[in-house]
Amino acid sequence: MLLYTPRLISLIRTDMERDSQCLPRILQETKERLQSFELGLKALLADGAYCSGENYALLEKLNIQAYIPVHGTYKGGPEGFTYDKEEDVWICPQGKKATFRKIKRSAQDSLQRQYFTTRSDCKGCPLKDSCLGKEQKEKKIDITYYREEYERAIERLDSRRARWMKKKRSSTVEPVFGTLINYMGLSKINTRGILSADKKMLMAAAAYNLKKWINFCQSRRKTAALIAPVGAINTLFWLFVVKFDLTGKFRSSWC
Repeated sequence: MLLYTPRLISLIRTDMERDSQCLPRILQETKERLQSFELGLKALLADGAYCSGENYALLEKLNIQAYIPVHGTYKGGPEGFTYDKEEDVWICPQGKKATFRKIKRSAQDSLQRQYFTTRSDCKGCPLKDSCLGKEQKEKKIDITYYREEYERAIERLDSRRARWMKKKRSSTVEPVFGTLINYMGLSKINTRGILSADKKMLMAAAAYNLKKWINFCQSRRKTAALIAPVGAINTLFWLFVVKFDLTGKFRSSWC
C-alpha cells in the first residue's frame, strides 16, 4: 500500500489483509497526519481493490467523497424487478413479491440481504422456466447490503470530476509503482516474514524520496539562477572565484 503526494511517498507498508480491509486504518493514519499540518481530507481516490460497501459507508459517515471503482461483487437487483423501499420487497414482472428473509456473507465475504418469493407465487408462472430454471421452486434474490452506498458511488464515478481525478491518478500515482518495481527492487521481494518485507519496501521508498528530493533541489537552484538579476549572478560568481579558481586552489585576488 502506498500513499503518494505530488513529490514524495508519505506512507508505504506491507499487510496480510486485503486492500479493502486495510483502508480504514490507512484512512485514520492519513487523517491524523493531515491534521498535524492543519489540513483536511475531502475526497479519496483509489483503485477497485479498495472497494467494499463498508468502506463506502465509512467514507460517507466521515463526509469524504469516495472515488473507488465498483467491482463485480456488487449486486443491485435482478433485471425486470423493482424495489419497494417502504415495504422492503422486490416485485417481479408478474407482480409477485420477494420478501426479506436474512442477512448473509457471500463466498467473497461481502454482506448481502436475501429475498425470497413463495412457491405458491411461482407455481404456474409463465416466466418460471426463464426466471427459476428447472430445479428451483422459488425465486431467491441476493442484494448487496450497502446497495444505496454503491449506487451513489456509481453515480459519482460517472461525473466529470471523477474522470479528471482518474487521469490525475494515472499520471501521478501509477508511475510511482512502475519506478518502484523496475528500478527500486520491488519486482520481487525475496525475504522471510512480513517485517523483513516491510523493511525492504521502506528502503525502496526512502531511495525514491531521496532521488526526488535531490532533483527538486537542483531544479530550484536552476530556477533561482534563471530569475536572478544579471548583477546578482555576476556577484555570486565573483565571490566564488575569489576563494577558488578552476583548479580548486585558493586565490586572494578578484578575477
